[in-house]
Amino acid sequence: MKIGYFPGCSAEGTALEYGQSIKTCAELLQIELVELEDWNCCGASSGHSTDEMLACALPARNIAIAEKMDLPITVCCAACYLRFKTVEYELKQDQQYREKIAKLLEMPLEIKYSTQHFLELIYHQIGLEQIKKQVKKPLHGLKTACYYGCYLVRPAKVTQFDNPENPMLLDEFMSALGATAIDFPAKVDCCSGSLAFTRVEMGKNMIAQIHQAALDAGANCIVAACPLCQANLDTRAPRNGLPTIYFSELLALAMGYEDTKSWWKRHIVRPNKLLQSLNLI
Repeated sequence: MKIGYFPGCSAEGTALEYGQSIKTCAELLQIELVELEDWNCCGASSGHSTDEMLACALPARNIAIAEKMDLPITVCCAACYLRFKTVEYELKQDQQYREKIAKLLEMPLEIKYSTQHFLELIYHQIGLEQIKKQVKKPLHGLKTACYYGCYLVRPAKVTQFDNPENPMLLDEFMSALGATAIDFPAKVDCCSGSLAFTRVEMGKNMIAQIHQAALDAGANCIVAACPLCQANLDTRAPRNGLPTIYFSELLALAMGYEDTKSWWKRHIVRPNKLLQSLNLI
């Protein structure tokens, strides 16, 4: 399988371990990620609050590049995902606006593909049964609070990812890896986004509530699919907070990838002790 890959800014910087684990999983699953040529920032989080045309043009240029390469797009960041999906939705609804954006970009723009999050891609195009066959080290003992956050599931008519109030895609995915997906009531609560940096106390309180909900539910870790969510839940975790692990790190681990040491040391609340206690590393 060949697909256009938009890494976004975080996967090659602050969330390097996420980007590396995504590429590792792709190799193990025989997915050829073809990085978009000369890609640009999707505009999250400030672009769409600054200028409407800019907010549309930034993701649209990447979409046009993928169309030129004749490849659908996968992304690993939920914020990037929402920006791409929003632009695809808007430009499919308004041909005149699409033509205006294409003229601005000086690039053809058809919106012939639908962007998928990498988790979504694996779930729908590889399938859980195939994933189960490739599990070499089942994640037994791992009790996961699967955290979706806002951007993957809302607005539902735009993302069409899963049930916006009680999504189960990531839960089912973790179960396929041998983990126990805990019934977690805060799975779509906001991680506070940029409030973690602009209104610190409010952000810390929102993050603490998510950790407490996971602890109360009996989880021993939180699983995320977004670098911003992971960063907030990890760097602002309360003293009794749980490790927040990327789904791709756990997928690679379950499929027998052993060179994970460099990933764990990039976490603030490191999952090493938990994973060692379960004989997973």
